[in-house]
Amino acid sequence: MEIKLAENIRILRKERALTQEQLAEILNVTVGAVHKWETGLSVPELKLILEMADYFDTSVDALLGYEMKDNSEKSISNRLEDYLRTMAPEGLVETEKILKKYPNSFDIVLNGAKIYLFYSTGNRNRKNLRRALELLEKSLVLFSQNKDPKIGTQTIYGMMGLTYELLNEHEEALEILKSHNVQGVFDEYIGQILAMDLKRFDEAENYLRNTLLNSFITLFDTAMGYVFVFNSRKDYYSVKEIVQFTGTLFDGLKIESGIDYMDKVKTIHLVCESFAFLKTGEETAARKALKDGLDLAERFDQSPDYSINNIRFLSSQDVSYIHDVLGETAKESIETVVRILDDAEFTGLWKEISGNE
Repeated sequence: MEIKLAENIRILRKERALTQEQLAEILNVTVGAVHKWETGLSVPELKLILEMADYFDTSVDALLGYEMKDNSEKSISNRLEDYLRTMAPEGLVETEKILKKYPNSFDIVLNGAKIYLFYSTGNRNRKNLRRALELLEKSLVLFSQNKDPKIGTQTIYGMMGLTYELLNEHEEALEILKSHNVQGVFDEYIGQILAMDLKRFDEAENYLRNTLLNSFITLFDTAMGYVFVFNSRKDYYSVKEIVQFTGTLFDGLKIESGIDYMDKVKTIHLVCESFAFLKTGEETAARKALKDGLDLAERFDQSPDYSINNIRFLSSQDVSYIHDVLGETAKESIETVVRILDDAEFTGLWKEISGNE
């Protein structure tokens, strides 16, 4: 709470064109007293505050400069989020005050847990980290209040795992992450703990392998989405950039041996690259990329294999199977992408190269 009494006395006095001596005479006090009030060195007695408010035709609240804080639950939760953003030094003290006022609010308890956790990531204050765990556990009990679709129980379990890690309690971190590792959401984190902290390298590799595969799939799907977003804006140079970026990573992962699902993915990449070349004026490069994509699609379709076992860093025993929704064959997948791009010039080039008139 900020009080602006000193500033307001000075402003109101000057508005009335009064000197400090004149105000002192009106209130029957010394000039030194008025000077101290206006410089914040002292505060007038309550009786004098009431007299000044009456003389200046204002309320006591206005004279004090007191502004009522918005103490609604939503506003306070936002205030906690501001502490997370700024890492203000008073954050921990203010958080504890707020938690005492709203001990059973999911949003406030969870934000309080975040503050205790993230304020302690650098110094690893054990007392604060234990408090974070306590609040995270309580937020699970209050989870039915949650209205944010971006927050799930996995969010909370992930923070609990991080908290145990900061406490150097690696087994406890593993236990909670493994117990709630729905669809491998914590595979990367588990693999990192096993490899870095517990030196259980073989076990770590199993989790890291899953992460590598899932990252590849996520990257491909994300890049495809961006291709269509940029195309809708006619931002063809960005189409080229996202395709070339993912292509570099793709080529770094693929082992040049045998045909598998990676090659079907590569056909789609080549088609998108061809489109980008065509729309940025590089017709020769566009023709080559599209022809290479068609050739690779035909090789895949002759002997389709939906396994992924030709990725660098995976052992020969690591075999996973993936299917997409673009088309039953690689060539059909190309045709799906061409159709969705819906570009007459590129469709014409595809028909010419594929012979599909």
